[in-house]
Amino acid sequence: MCRAPSWWIWSRGTLLISKIREEYPDRIMSSFSVVPSPKVSDVVLEPYNATLSVHQLVENTDETFCIDNEALYDICFRTLKLTNPTYGDLNHLVSVTMSGV
Repeated sequence: MCRAPSWWIWSRGTLLISKIREEYPDRIMSSFSVVPSPKVSDVVLEPYNATLSVHQLVENTDETFCIDNEALYDICFRTLKLTNPTYGDLNHLVSVTMSGV
């Protein structure tokens, strides 16, 4: 399961993970969550929503991967030398990370 930092996704995503865990308790469940950053988004509540839902991830998944949005931005800027990274650039890094796990 992949999750974004918006309120709806975090709250509904944790509910969905809980329901899937109830239906399929014998399956291995992994979660990839992008942790918000003020460099990439200016929504004030994102860090709070992310923090409040972390315990649900730990309780209901076997593997929890938290990806720092600010670190993705820094990788694009410093390593890849992109002057103005787009969401597409950040998403590409996330997909490469997920495929390597």
